Amino acid sequence: MALKEQHRGHVPEQAVAPGATIATLAVDDVVVASYCDGAGLPAVLAPRPFLHPVTTLAGTPVTDAQPEDHRWHLGISVTLQDVGGANVWGGRTYVRDEGYTWLADHGRQVHTDWQERTDSGFRETLTWEGPDGRSLLVEEREVRASRADLPGAWLLDLRTSLRNATGVPLTLGSPATNGRAGAGYGGLFWRLPAVRAPRVSTPDAEGEDAVHGSLSPWVALSCGGSSPFTVVLAGRDAATRRDPWFVRVSDYPGLGAQLAPEQPVGLPPGDSLTRSFRALVADGVLGPDDIDRGLTASAAGNGSRP
Repeated sequence: MALKEQHRGHVPEQAVAPGATIATLAVDDVVVASYCDGAGLPAVLAPRPFLHPVTTLAGTPVTDAQPEDHRWHLGISVTLQDVGGANVWGGRTYVRDEGYTWLADHGRQVHTDWQERTDSGFRETLTWEGPDGRSLLVEEREVRASRADLPGAWLLDLRTSLRNATGVPLTLGSPATNGRAGAGYGGLFWRLPAVRAPRVSTPDAEGEDAVHGSLSPWVALSCGGSSPFTVVLAGRDAATRRDPWFVRVSDYPGLGAQLAPEQPVGLPPGDSLTRSFRALVADGVLGPDDIDRGLTASAAGNGSRP
């Protein structure tokens, strides 16, 4: 896919060096994910730390970064298009009654400290900054990898807590809250690589139209071919499970949550909100029973239900 015409002149023609790898995740000595600080990215891509590449245990990639269609799609990241008016998603900003518009409103996320870092995970602190460098949010992020109790599969747990650091009320929004119905994307977002005939499903629905916006316990994307894989996202707590899923297949393959699907989320000064996800990454195409089993149990012993 060529660089979209509406992006040309605003984003790099080619993918750029994104920054330094500051952590890796391993499962049984197999590196399954790298974590980049994103510090080398231009402002228009909303520089931020992200997981990429992420692979199955057999080495099949399940993330993409800086694809031609959306250079600001960065593997697996936590990101929002409207943080008190700052675009920390990247690309164009959706403006009510005007549509997507190029604005100099891009923020960034900066890794500031580690609380813990091991081969299987980390806890860190990040600051979300506006285009003027002002701190908007302080995030506590925890990421863990472990073997799933399912052959050829591993679990990725990600917990994020966002605290308002502005001293005044702050709103978290999306294109949907600014007038584009059905585009409540923002929160956790996972950009997958281009694959042939991807299939998206939940326990009781299949297909992009049926799955997008649903409140199902999990959402899965799988593909066949020579290197088949399945990735599954699930909410680990009640607040996360109340956010509808965001799903794209026909335009590009992507999964995520909708933190602000219709109305902005307000954060009083000093208050925080938390979301907690579990992802299952597996070689092969899994059915619902295997997905339920894989999400529930971990061979490493942290097998709480998602």
